[in-house]
Formats: sequence, structure tokens, C-alpha cells
Amino acid sequence: MENPVLMVAYHYPPAQASGTHRTLGFSRHLSDFGWKPLVLSAHPRAYECCDAGQGGSIPCDTVVLRPFALDTARHLSIRGRYARILAMPDRWSSWLLGAIPAGVWMVRRYRPKVIWSTYPIATSLLIGWFLSRWSGLPWVVDLRDPMVIGRHPVDPRIRRLFIRLEARILESCDRIVVTTPGLKDLLQQRYPNLPREKWQIIANGYDEDVFNDPEIVQAMAFSSKQPVGDKILTLLHSGTLYTGREERNPAAFLDALTDLKACGLIGSPQDCPRGGIRIQVIFRATGHDAQIHAMIQSRNLGDMVLLKPTLPYRESLLEMVAMDGLLLFQGEAFDRLIPAKLFEYLRSGRPVFSLIGEGGDSRTILDRCQVFYHAPLENREAIGKKLTIFLEDIATGRVDEIQRDLVRRYSRREGAKDLATLLDDVLMLRKNY
Repeated sequence: MENPVLMVAYHYPPAQASGTHRTLGFSRHLSDFGWKPLVLSAHPRAYECCDAGQGGSIPCDTVVLRPFALDTARHLSIRGRYARILAMPDRWSSWLLGAIPAGVWMVRRYRPKVIWSTYPIATSLLIGWFLSRWSGLPWVVDLRDPMVIGRHPVDPRIRRLFIRLEARILESCDRIVVTTPGLKDLLQQRYPNLPREKWQIIANGYDEDVFNDPEIVQAMAFSSKQPVGDKILTLLHSGTLYTGREERNPAAFLDALTDLKACGLIGSPQDCPRGGIRIQVIFRATGHDAQIHAMIQSRNLGDMVLLKPTLPYRESLLEMVAMDGLLLFQGEAFDRLIPAKLFEYLRSGRPVFSLIGEGGDSRTILDRCQVFYHAPLENREAIGKKLTIFLEDIATGRVDEIQRDLVRRYSRREGAKDLATLLDDVLMLRKNY
């Protein structure tokens, strides 16, 4: 007999966001390990972007409630301005009005054994906290990111609120799940009085079922057999880029492209094939197109670097597996985090070039999977040297294929198995208590 678990998650299909796939993966696979997911999400009107194609990936027997929720910035603003109190702790605080009564109804109707809620969004944690306090059920908090890291949140009022919320939430819950060893270390240093057995690491991972889609399998097989020769090499970064120094800033990478182009080592797609390796770089869904466009134009790279809009999830994977190379940007200030896309990059089997810190968790994963093309995010000269080797190895077919066995441990089914074990432990401890 399956034990019900109430999963409070703002991001869930049809939401088009990276956080959607973690909760979706858990809800797809937990039933294999004795737990029945009950999902409390938000009304789709609150989502900035929706991907209708993901609706079919929700198991047909999964109970999903989507109560009232608004996005303050889009629904409650006048000429782009709104009262700050309406966006505390975040722009989706109105979700509380619908989610708490819906959650109470779900607890009474389905009798879950455990409550699980995931961050970001902070409102999700407040909902989980209330339902746990009201029902007396054990509560597992899932932190895909820390609530406070580096200069984030930037707004001092939100930062002070998040510092208080983080402390109260982590002290109140029964278990804390984080996505990387570095994040676990950071939070254990921040909260040394919390018992060590309260912490668990479950990586973001990838969904094997998605990569077994026949069209994606066919695209991967076609890409791996394509001769390179003097073709144009296409490199892709899919996801948000920033212009701050400590984040995913592509400035030094663009500078390195400028240097290599000036030396004749690379050329744009329009250049003569004899003028170095011709490349096309795609920045997909940067989230800051205006700023990134200005950076590209100021370096006269408009013919080599393209900005493209968001794609639905399945189409984005089809594009990913068709690329000659994939790009990863991550500043050293975020060494304790691992971008969710890294696991999909690795599963795609395509060559990966990473701009990351030397001692971070992303570097550990890449080394473990025997991917050694990387350079520091802000080191223009090192990027140029390593990128030249990367492109030459692709052009001459010297890039080793990523071994699937090394990546399989990061599948979301394995993550769901780990979560189910944690839920079993929480339930057993509560019964014994």
C-alpha cells in the first residue's frame, strides 16, 4: 500500500521553468518506491511562461490541485508599480490565499503521511510550514537553492526577511534536502546547531524517460554519426545569463571570441572556410537579451553570436542533442551550486565546454564524468586557449564520448528513490516518537 505525500510546489507543468522538472520527476517516480504524490501547485495564470506540451508528462493517477494565485508584478501593478507588501516574501504571495484552504482540504481528504515543499518559491515554504503546524504532519523542506547566497537577494528588505525565514524554516522542519555537497556545507556552517542527520543531498538530475523519447533518441544517434570536416560548428548555451561579476557573465567568453577571431583561429559562419574554424554561438533564453545584445554588438560579434528566445522543453532538448558543443557558465561565487542543465548536458552526450571555478561542485561532477574542457569564467586568456583546443578536438573528432554509465546515477528516478527512503525514515521516526 502506498503512503500519500503532499507535495507543495509552485513550479509544476504547465509552468515553463527549470524547477518544474525536479518536482515532476519526483511525482513520476515516487510511486515506484511506495509513495503516492499529491501535488498542491498554483493556478497557471500565475506563470510567466507555460509549456502546454508538458501536461501529458504528469501521471494520469496523480492528484493535482491548482488553487488561486496571481503574479503581483503582472496582475496587481499599475503602470509597472505595486505596493511592496503585495510581494512579500515574493511576487506570488497571493498563492497563500488559495493554497492554504486547498491544502487543508487535501490533508483531510487524502490523509498524507508527510508534507514536502520546495524552494524557490518562498511562499511554497510558508504553505508547507502552515500545513505542517496545523496538521502535525512531518515536513520535509527541499532547497534547490539557498534563500540567501552571495549578494542575493539584492533588496535589503527582502534579504532581511529571507534571513529570518530561512532560520525559522530550517529549525521547524523535520528534514532538509539540498542539491549539492557545497550547499549542504554552507548551510551547516550557517546553522551549526542543527543535527547532521537532518540533512540530505539529492541532486537535480535529469529524466531518463525524456531522453528515451524516440525522436530524441533518433536525433542523438544522428548527431553522433555526423562527420565534422569543415562544417560550421554550433555551440549552445541554454538558459539565463547575467551581467554581474559573480554570476553567469559571458563577457570574458565574448572577449576570448574576439581575440580568437582577430588571430584567424575562428571565423563567423559567413567567413571563408580557410579562415579558421567557423563557429556559430547561440545564447538561448538569456532572460537579459538587451544587456547581452549590447555586449555582443560592442565586440562586433553579431555575425557569430545569436540570441534566441525560449523554446518548449522537448524542443529545447532536441536542439541540445543536435549541437556540436554545449556551454556552461557559472561564476566562482556559485561554486556551491550546480546548474540543473548540467545533468541534461551530460546525458545528451554532446561535448561540453564549462566556464566554472576550479573547486566547485560542478567541476567535481564534470571530472567524475571525465569531461575536462573548462576554464575560469573571468579569465579571458585561459578561455581562449581551452576553447581553441575544444573546437579543434570537435573538428577533428578527438572528443571522447561521455560514458552513459557515469551519468546514470543522476537520473531523477534515482533521486526519487533517495527521496522515498528519506520519507520512509521520517515516517518511521515520527511513529517511534
